[in-house]
Amino acid sequence: MTENLAKTETETVTVDNYIGGSWRAPASGRRIPSLNPARKGEVVGWVPDSEPADLNEAVAAADAARHAWRKLSGAGRGALLYKAADLLENRAEEIGRAMTREMGKTLGEAKGETIRGAAILRYYAGEGMRPVGDVIPSTDADALMFTTRTPLGVVGVISPWNFPVAIPIWKMAPALIYGNAVVWKPAAETAVTAGLIMACFHEAGFPAGVVNMVIGDGAVIGQGIAEHPGIHAVTFTGSNAVGKRVGQIALARGAKYQLEMGGKNPVIVAEDADLDLAVEATVSGGLRSTGQKCTATSRVIVVQGVYETFKEKLVAKVKELRVGDGLDGETWLGPCASEKQYETVTRYIRKGVEEGAELLIGGGRPDDPALADGFFVTPAVFDRVTPEMTIAKEEIFGPVLALIRARDLEEAIALANDTEYGLSASLYTRDIGNALTFIRETDAGLVRVNAETAGVELQAPFGGMKGSSSHSREQGRAAIEFYTAVKTAFVKP
Repeated sequence: MTENLAKTETETVTVDNYIGGSWRAPASGRRIPSLNPARKGEVVGWVPDSEPADLNEAVAAADAARHAWRKLSGAGRGALLYKAADLLENRAEEIGRAMTREMGKTLGEAKGETIRGAAILRYYAGEGMRPVGDVIPSTDADALMFTTRTPLGVVGVISPWNFPVAIPIWKMAPALIYGNAVVWKPAAETAVTAGLIMACFHEAGFPAGVVNMVIGDGAVIGQGIAEHPGIHAVTFTGSNAVGKRVGQIALARGAKYQLEMGGKNPVIVAEDADLDLAVEATVSGGLRSTGQKCTATSRVIVVQGVYETFKEKLVAKVKELRVGDGLDGETWLGPCASEKQYETVTRYIRKGVEEGAELLIGGGRPDDPALADGFFVTPAVFDRVTPEMTIAKEEIFGPVLALIRARDLEEAIALANDTEYGLSASLYTRDIGNALTFIRETDAGLVRVNAETAGVELQAPFGGMKGSSSHSREQGRAAIEFYTAVKTAFVKP
């Protein structure tokens, strides 16, 4: 398995499940192709189409391994995370190329994400030596009362294709350091990348069964994780529709669950903003990774005094962007990750035009005939967007920016909050009063001033409000709240 993964830019590889410390073919014998969205005829890898039997085997392996794993010291668990981090970082080029070939992200972004994954592993490796409880005064003078943390057991991880390294690692790393075993279902679209990640855990020497990977359809393996009585907690990142189903299933059987879902993230441009800075951040926040980020800028709410100037600058900047294969060093914007995603994005662009928004630029296929075989779409900017339009309300998950005019900052914040989502938001201003008002009044879990909406630091809590989240938080020290339970101890001589 580890010897035949993605060594060249054209090689087709075979990926297996990873269960109980070994690579295993799916019980069904069936495999599905992982395709290159820049050249849809190119098969990057053949990946398992697993069945419930594979999942059952993985859960059994995790259950058998978790008891010894939780008894290992935090420092001992951390040492293995450090080893996995070194392996991941050393293979950033290989993993980055596999990621680019599978989902289209530019190579620079893909390598950067892989290095970020190594940093996340190192952060949580250090958690093995940090405090996990408090001493609490007792009314009994002879007693010692304190809290500690205990692992949940087996954690099911369901991760998406858009950040195939960072997201699963920021879920698995805390689960592991706090003493849980893991069963991971990566997205099938990026399963070659997932296999390379799992190879790092394998070679780092994690005990058999502590980390397992089962690849397959979400309706089979993802739902199976949510339903499985041997899985004690489920952490999910993906669409709202699927996330809500996962949460309902887990709740019905009493399992702990954590959901991170969609966003319709606004950037507000105040009249006193540095417009060049705001344009740069809007383009980067909205169009990097082809807009396929849950924190990507989607709505651009501009106060009317600077609206026209900002619009001109934005369109001029978008015209400069080069669309192409992510392995080309000159490419700024790669393809949509799949045919399904391409069809979704282009459908929303047509909907915007039909509902009366003005398409200022983009929204079609690139002129370059060399890109005709890929799922490419040129970045789109809409003008005359009103809050009731579909492109102003629904998550597109593509390179589409919707310009919305506001009378003043007060109306801009009201427009920003007028959504079922509440993941991230940003404001561009030079006024500290504006910044504090925005921070106080914006309904989003991540608010940023003079910085793009897309930007999550690994040491800080991350999660949304309203329909974007189950109101839990990931990353940083906040992760301990989900992956452990508090135990209160009372000791008397």
